[in-house]
Amino acid sequence: MGTFKKGILGGFRGKVGSVVGARWRGKYVMRSLPETEDRPPTEGQKKVRERFSLVARFLNPMKPIVGKYFGQKQGDKSPFNLATSYHIREAVLEVGDDFTMDYPKVLISKGDLSGLQSPTLTATVANVLQLEYTDNTGQGFAKAEDPLLVVLYVASLSEYQLFTPAGTREETSVNLPLPPYWSGMEINAWATFVDIEGKRAATSTYLGAVTAV
Repeated sequence: MGTFKKGILGGFRGKVGSVVGARWRGKYVMRSLPETEDRPPTEGQKKVRERFSLVARFLNPMKPIVGKYFGQKQGDKSPFNLATSYHIREAVLEVGDDFTMDYPKVLISKGDLSGLQSPTLTATVANVLQLEYTDNTGQGFAKAEDPLLVVLYVASLSEYQLFTPAGTREETSVNLPLPPYWSGMEINAWATFVDIEGKRAATSTYLGAVTAV
């Protein structure tokens, strides 16, 4: 693998002939194409691919939130890249021969803004979830007008609802409307606060799993 400051037209990414250009640790690098192998992947390689595939499928529908609010960009790693790495490492459970997401460890955002205080999520009315929490305005960088973001997920349907926003920090109680056909379904939920400029976020809170009425 070679590094270079300037090619004929500057650095490049992608395949050109028998070489591949990429950016690695702030430098442009160029390497030859790997030789193809007919050997089947090892069990370890299969597991790595399965974990990555599971996390990618799970996070992609939440990209409008996760891709913006999961920490700060680190070099060439976007917030979504950081979220993917975190979930592969920390939020995947191996159950027998399969993998599943560890929902309490899932994060939809990561940051230093104050998050939800004393949240409760209930399903007492048909087609609606009610989220209540304490107004902690003034705690750290928290402001009354901070938008509240919520993600609902029904694993049995592989369906999501994103509320961006669902309310504000000072409201302390919001209703989350549900599709009627979600009735009787178990819903996993996460919530977070972001600042109104969209530059700062809290580390999200797992609200638990509730069954829709």
